[in-house]
Amino acid sequence: LSRLPLEEVTVGFIPVLGEATVGEFDVQKRLISATVAGVRVISVYIPNGADWGSEKYLYKLHWLKLLQEYLQLTLKDYPDLCICGDYNIAPDDRDIHFSTEPNRPVTGTTEVERQAFKDLLALGLGDAFRKFNAEAEQYSWWDYRAAAFRRNLGWRIDHHLLSHSLYEKAIACTIDITPRQWTKPSDHAPVVVEF
Repeated sequence: LSRLPLEEVTVGFIPVLGEATVGEFDVQKRLISATVAGVRVISVYIPNGADWGSEKYLYKLHWLKLLQEYLQLTLKDYPDLCICGDYNIAPDDRDIHFSTEPNRPVTGTTEVERQAFKDLLALGLGDAFRKFNAEAEQYSWWDYRAAAFRRNLGWRIDHHLLSHSLYEKAIACTIDITPRQWTKPSDHAPVVVEF
């Protein structure tokens, strides 16, 4: 959904990385890209990963490696780049309502996943939310069970990563919890970046 026309719309990794590199990792259609007013916007839905060490967890890790390769190449052609969506990763302990324990890995908080997130940042991307909000207990996702939203037992797993040029232009980034208060809400709240 865009107020402005979408140009150069592509789906998946294959248009940039090629079928030989991507293989079966585009079947689920978890990435869509378009250019809007000169900005390349990439919407991602990174796999959840299910249980630590499971086949789905390993799939997620490989998918993240493909995303890093995809972004490395895309940044060469599009200096104004925004990668947004559900990353299914809480980048650090401020982004979850509980403390992690090294001997009890929880998917979305493991060292490997967090390193993959840092590897994306190392491409020259910035976390728009953390530019303006350093404090903990600001979440974008709450389970429907156990009154998690009312008790603010959430995770910050929805992110906007911005190329350097857009990061410098960003003037605010917030999580709008109002839709989460509706009668039949999504379990996610929108993350809004202002330029």
